[in-house]
Amino acid sequence: MQKYFGGKVQKISINAGATCPNRDGTVGRGGCTYCNNRAFSPEYCTPQKSITAQLEEGKRFFARKSPSMRYLAYFQSYTNTYGPLEVLRARFEEALSVDSVLGLVIATRPDCMTPDLYDYLAALSHSAFVMLEFGIESTCDRTLKRINRGHDFATACLAIREAAARGILVGGHVILGLPGETREEILAQAPTLSALPLDVLKLHQLQLIKGTAMAEEFRNAPEHFHFYSVDEYIDLVVDYLQLLRPTIAVERFTAQSPKELLVAPDWGLKNYEFVEKLKRRMRQLGVRQGDKCVTAPYI
Repeated sequence: MQKYFGGKVQKISINAGATCPNRDGTVGRGGCTYCNNRAFSPEYCTPQKSITAQLEEGKRFFARKSPSMRYLAYFQSYTNTYGPLEVLRARFEEALSVDSVLGLVIATRPDCMTPDLYDYLAALSHSAFVMLEFGIESTCDRTLKRINRGHDFATACLAIREAAARGILVGGHVILGLPGETREEILAQAPTLSALPLDVLKLHQLQLIKGTAMAEEFRNAPEHFHFYSVDEYIDLVVDYLQLLRPTIAVERFTAQSPKELLVAPDWGLKNYEFVEKLKRRMRQLGVRQGDKCVTAPYI
C-alpha cells in the first residue's frame, strides 16, 4: 500500500449480493464445508443496503480514528466475479464513484473468471487500484475435494497466471490446518505458491464455525482434526515464511470469527497481538521471510 498510495489505506468490506456457483448447483451444492459467510462479514455488510450506503457507513466508522483516511472497496462476501459482466461492471463502478475510494479488492473463486472480465479489470486497473483475491485454500487436490471446494489447484494456478499476465495485482488465500493435511504438506505449499505470480498472500488458521458441514464432520469424527495451539501455529508460520518468496506481501496470519459462531480453536488473541508474538519469535530465532526459499523470484 505504501508503494501504490504513499501511505495507509483502509479496506471497507461490501456484501454486493453475490452468490456462489458452489451453492446454486452450477459447480456444486452446500458450499465449501468450512464456510459460513457470517463468520467474516461486518454487521453493516448486507445486500439490502446499496454498495454506496455500505461504503459510506464504513467510512464514518473509520473516520473517527483517522479523518483523512483513504479507502479500498473490498468485495468480500461470496463470489464477486460470478454473474453477467454488465452487472459486475455496475457494482465495481458504483464503488469507485464514492468519494475517497481509490480502488477495489475483489474476492472470488479461480473458476469464476472469463476473458472479458480479465480484460475489463485490466483496463480498469489503469485508472484505479485493482486486486483480485483468489480463494486457493490448499495446494493439495485431495484436500480441495474433501472440503467440497469444487475446483482443483491447477484451476487456481491458471487464474493467477491469467490475471498477472494482464497486469492485474493478484492475492491468494490459504487455510493452514485443514483436516487430513500433515505439517509437511502444509509447509510444501510455500515453495509451490512462491513459483506463482502472487503479489499478496493471506494465511489463517483453520477455524471451526457453527452451522457448517465441517462442524458436523468434527462432531462425527473429531480424531480427523488437529487444532493448533498458539505456540504450535506460530512455529508453523515461522517455518512457512522462511520457505516463502520474500517479495510476496503477507497480509494476514490469523482469522477472528465471532465468539458466538466459533467452535474451535478459541485463542483469545487479537490479530495484532498474534503478529507481535510472531515477530518476537522470528527475532528470537534470527529468521526472516524467504530465508529458505529455493524458488527463483517470479519475473
